[in-house]
Amino acid sequence: MKTKQIAGIIISCVVITATGVTGILSNIIGNKVIDAQNEAKRGIISEMLSSKAGTKASLPSDDFIGVINIEGTIGASSAVSWTSASVYNHDLYMAYIGQMIEADNNKGIFLYVDSPGGSVYESDELYLKLMEYKEKTGRPVWAYFAGQACSGGYYISMAADKIYANRNCWTGSIGVIISLANCKKLYDKLGIKEIDITSGKNKSMGSAGLDITDEQYKIFQGLVDEAYDQFIDIVSKGRGMDEEAVREISDGRIYSAKQALENGLVDEMGLLEEAKADFIAAGGFPESIKFFEPDNTIKGFMGTLFSAAERIIPKSEMDLAEDIVENKGRGVLMYYAG
Repeated sequence: MKTKQIAGIIISCVVITATGVTGILSNIIGNKVIDAQNEAKRGIISEMLSSKAGTKASLPSDDFIGVINIEGTIGASSAVSWTSASVYNHDLYMAYIGQMIEADNNKGIFLYVDSPGGSVYESDELYLKLMEYKEKTGRPVWAYFAGQACSGGYYISMAADKIYANRNCWTGSIGVIISLANCKKLYDKLGIKEIDITSGKNKSMGSAGLDITDEQYKIFQGLVDEAYDQFIDIVSKGRGMDEEAVREISDGRIYSAKQALENGLVDEMGLLEEAKADFIAAGGFPESIKFFEPDNTIKGFMGTLFSAAERIIPKSEMDLAEDIVENKGRGVLMYYAG
């Protein structure tokens, strides 16, 4: 065999081998890249579905007044709440206040309230965080009431140094409610009987398929009374009013802005722009100071997406019945205008 032929065979073998190795390496690298991309996608989706998504705000570098929007029903931040009309993001606001405590360029907090209230727990937690902010920084907190600032929305606002209310606002509703649904007659009609295996006679109190006893009613009433006393104390301190005077106007009723002003529940009636201008003037801030609101777009987008899907897919009668039991009879302490 000639030397040139041998050389050609050797070169061909080298090329074939190199091509094979390159192909294998390309597949390995390609698979690694695809795996990395898929992992990144899973991470993004996981972050979007996490109840802690978007809890760190990117604060401005210049001086700013932090805006907290207390809109919709006050409750725990969760993926489930994306399907509701609520835009309240508890985790975000708790973290945001903590960030502002440490930020020297933050000059105050402005609460924008348009809420019927919500959970006793989250309402009190945000109120306490705002009080911590005031204690540690000495900076002002003001509130503006838009369409409604009822119950838990009013409770949180007791951390405010001054409260403005739109003239068409409904506010007050100072009180506590536990809502339960008794479906026993419906169950009887359908031939359904609830059976609960419990460790005590009151463990199943409030169950939809059982009648509530007098003892159980008193237990629930005790829980309501305790939370109500806490509410009265918060309003008394926040508004500088005598406790008995607060109790006289706190039977759960809703007040117009004018009535609230007459009863000392708010300080001024006016427009949002007027409240902001007054806040700037009172604090001696430059007119150019920024009112900064943390980004809540992920939750807003997902809420729109899931809400649209809910409207497209009709609910069955059983789904509607379950909604009544779950939403109207959840048996949770609420500072809520029902």
